[in-house]
Amino acid sequence: MGRRLDADSFVGQLSKSPVSLDTLYIVSGDEPLLAIEASDALRATAVREGYAERISLTLDARGDWSAIIGATQNVSLFGDRRLVDVAIPSGKPGKTGADTLIKLAGMAESNALPDTLVLINLPRLDKATRNSKWAQGLISAGTLVEVANVDRNALPRWISQRLARQGQQLDNATLEWMADKVEGNLLAAFQEVQKLSLLYPEGQISAEDVERAVLNVARYDVFGLRDAMLSANAPRAMSILAGLRAEGEALVLVLWAVGEEIRVLTRLAAAQASGQDLNAEMRRQRVFGPREHLLRQTLGRVPPRSWPAALQHAHDIDRLIKGLKVPGRLEDPWEELARLILRIALSRPRTTR
Repeated sequence: MGRRLDADSFVGQLSKSPVSLDTLYIVSGDEPLLAIEASDALRATAVREGYAERISLTLDARGDWSAIIGATQNVSLFGDRRLVDVAIPSGKPGKTGADTLIKLAGMAESNALPDTLVLINLPRLDKATRNSKWAQGLISAGTLVEVANVDRNALPRWISQRLARQGQQLDNATLEWMADKVEGNLLAAFQEVQKLSLLYPEGQISAEDVERAVLNVARYDVFGLRDAMLSANAPRAMSILAGLRAEGEALVLVLWAVGEEIRVLTRLAAAQASGQDLNAEMRRQRVFGPREHLLRQTLGRVPPRSWPAALQHAHDIDRLIKGLKVPGRLEDPWEELARLILRIALSRPRTTR
């Protein structure tokens, strides 16, 4: 196999009909919005193509890696095709995980995964990890979807492309102004593009209309929620969350903002626990300025073992949003998100006597 696609090309191919799905897909990158969109597009296509059963796993170096092979071999009582959806947030599977992924790649190449589609979500892999035997095995056996970072210089073009999808246009000067106002943040840009689709019809939008829309920032915002959670201000976090819900903010966007910080903190905590240079890992995760100070405080407050469970909690909320039941979780994803936020905001290190 060994195909490589960028995220836009991948999503575009999945939108065509008919579509022929491969056995193994690897989505890798550090832009959570684009990675989630690519993975969601594949999941939706899989459902259309008859992959009715979905098995979700989030694993790290200490995880139960036998669950992956077991998930591919279990026979459904109803003969359903299955999607095995694996997230490896740290990008470091450990020896057992590496051996399992090599075996999985071999099974995909030898057509030993009948009626099974495997999706593996990874962060952007550094050169050493990318050249590892397990990563090369996956890339050779499957389709690699590479999610490129969208830097500040590329953001106006990205905004223009997203507006074009909804039949709207802006002049170049307004695109640059909009990119400045969202401070290069892709999620914030996505929110503003969505807002313009709700406020204005198709066609050219004037600079004045865009300015009114973008500067009309809601009192409750997802970034304030994130900061309240990280600074252990639980009452404010709950107040902001209630406001977002009352104002009709899209729950998936709120989860992205919260989940992105948990994903980054999970990697930082793992690096710190393994004795790696935390400063270097901060740079790799693009953490700078006031945000760096806030994340360091959070790492000192929340026990390292809490982060993988918090990440799984976020993953469970994503499933609830998609209408799936998750054992042990509330049916209302907003309420479950509140529990996740409190889990981080109220966490304190154990005191020793």
